[in-house]
Parts: sequence; C-alpha cells; structure tokens
Amino acid sequence: MKNTICFQANLSVLLCFQVHIVLKVGESRFEFKQEADVMSEGIGQVLSGDKRAISASWDEMQRQPVDWNLSRKELPRLRRMQTTLAQSDSISGSGTFMGKATRSIVLEPTTLEGWWLDRADLPGSLPIRVGISNVWTTGQIVSNIVLRSGNPHNYVRMVEHLICLRTGMGVDNMVIKLDSGDPPLFDQGSLDVVEALDRCGRLESDKPISYLSVPHPVSVGGTYGDFVTLAPPLDPENPQLTIDCAINFKTYIGQQRIVFPVCEELMRMASIARTNTSWGKVLYCKTIGRLFADVRNLGYTKKNVLIAGRNRYVNEPRLIHEGKALEAVWHRSVLDLLAAIALIPNGHFVGHITSYKAGHRLDCELMRQLYLNEVLVPLD
Repeated sequence: MKNTICFQANLSVLLCFQVHIVLKVGESRFEFKQEADVMSEGIGQVLSGDKRAISASWDEMQRQPVDWNLSRKELPRLRRMQTTLAQSDSISGSGTFMGKATRSIVLEPTTLEGWWLDRADLPGSLPIRVGISNVWTTGQIVSNIVLRSGNPHNYVRMVEHLICLRTGMGVDNMVIKLDSGDPPLFDQGSLDVVEALDRCGRLESDKPISYLSVPHPVSVGGTYGDFVTLAPPLDPENPQLTIDCAINFKTYIGQQRIVFPVCEELMRMASIARTNTSWGKVLYCKTIGRLFADVRNLGYTKKNVLIAGRNRYVNEPRLIHEGKALEAVWHRSVLDLLAAIALIPNGHFVGHITSYKAGHRLDCELMRQLYLNEVLVPLD
C-alpha cells in the first residue's frame, strides 16, 4: 500500500522598508533613497545537494534580517555592444602565495571574446580563458579559485579578486598578463584593479553582448547548510543582475545580509572589501602552518585581510552601514560570488542570485551544474 503525500509550496518573501543612505568611500559620495521590495520564488529545481536541507536553509535565511537593502536603486538598460580596453595599464603588489616577492599584472585590450589570463613567464603556453571548464581546484589549505589550461604548470591561483570585475565594470573582453601563477595582493582589495581599468578606458566594438539567464529557479546545496540559487530576473521589463547574499560566521563577523543590484557604482564601492579570516587561523599560520610552504609564504597582513576574533575585530573593518561592519558580506557577494558568475564564458548572466553561507566550492559546483544540465538560456 502506498501513501502519497503531496506538498505544494508557494514561497514568497516580502521585505518592505524605506531607507535614506549616505555613504562616503574615499572622495566618492553615494546617495540612495529606496523602498525595498524583495520577492523570491524559492529554491526551484535542485541540481545538486539535498532538497530538504536546502529548503531548511532557505527558511533559515529568510529569518535573517537584511542589514542593507539597495534593491530599489534605479539602473540603466543593459549595454548592447561588447567592449575592450582602450589602452594597457600595469599594477604591482606583493605576491599572494609568495609574500616577499613583487608580482605584476598588465591589463591589455584584445580582439578575443571574453577574459583571458596569459602567463608571460610561460611563453610556450596558451592563454587561459576565464571559464568553468578551466577551473582546476578551489584550494585546500587556502580557499581560492585556481584556473588552468594545458600543461599542469600553466595555472593561476586566487583569480577571484581579478575576474569578479568581469561583471559590472563594463569590460567584456580583456587579457590579463601575469609574471607568474601568483597574482598580487593589494591593501585596498580589488580597488587597485578598478582604478587601473579606469586608466585604461573602454573601446566599444560592433559585436553584440550575449545575455544568459535561467528559465526557472535552480539551486545547489552543500553540507554545511549552504546553498546558492539562481532565478530569472526580478523585473522582466528591465532585466538586471541582482543579489541577495547572507553569511553566518561563528566569529565576531556573525550574521550579515545585503540585497543589491550589480552595477559599476556598487562594484567600485565594494571593491575595497578584503578577504576575511579568523584569529584562530592567524595563529595557525604563525605556528603549525609554517610547516607548509603555501602557508609560510602567504602575503597576507593586517592591512590586506580582515581578522575577526570571537568578541571583536582585530583590525579596523570597512563598509560600515548604520554602525555595523558589512565588509565580509560585501566581499562574499562581489569579490567571491561574482567571480563564479564570471566563469560563464559565453555571455553575461542576468537574473536574481540568492546565496547563503556558501563559498568557492559550491559556487563552482553551481556553474558546473548549469552546463551539465544545460540550464542556461538566452535572455529574451
């Protein structure tokens, strides 16, 4: 005898409030007056992970308050034609995995479509296209996205803080030349790269931009209550890329949640968000971790990483809104999550992203599942 139980769920979340925000970053001033109205259709089709666990995490996320809602920011229509850089520019910094070394990158225009990483120290190797098919690993001791193409030596580690800018900064095609597989670290997060892109300028081509989306919500879930969901654009009349991202750390970072549309203005603002770590991991790196070369030679300092203990921040946090530091969730949303979205090589994704407690591994799993299940479709 079979018992059939049917569940029909219509999950919707409505968050409404009115906020007047004045934010000052450097010499730039942003003012937004907004009335937030965030809707979601739930987790939809599960591509990977346990559906019940993802549903439970979804409900848990909806109970977490939004710290900063920018969803009512008005945006222009999507760009139509592809761009590249008008000229080249170079920047340098200490190495990520070889902190005592100075590493340089050169941003160059290209006639190729997409973003490419070119190891100048490996003249016999082809450039690595930024795409999910070239993801080698998401790191072991240090969580990061590693891209590789061809021979095992032709790789670049910690690419996320570079490639995240493929989304939202108005540069569709570019070559990043590196002098090693170890990109530079900057005290201002990715702001140095943003400013280099400004110096390069933009050159529009006659090739149209390809925009992609999903026909219905799709999700992947991990083993720690983490999930990422992609859904169609919230506003079909003016489709944009929007993000609802929440984190929940055991350190002083705690719970943080932001909702925002991806645009150059907010990308520029959030680019100063640094990688974060716990005080416990710092102690590990200073003791047992010194046995491992990848840890012993790390270029992280109190200037280029946010350190959080149980009861306080060890160094000064950034991106404070209404008295609460939101640097960690901005870093997760822009410098990490959008790096995964940049791994869609044949177009720009447009739609709504919901992310809860996720990281590089789950982000890349979502990108793989999109192609394995042939979910992506051209934006109408």
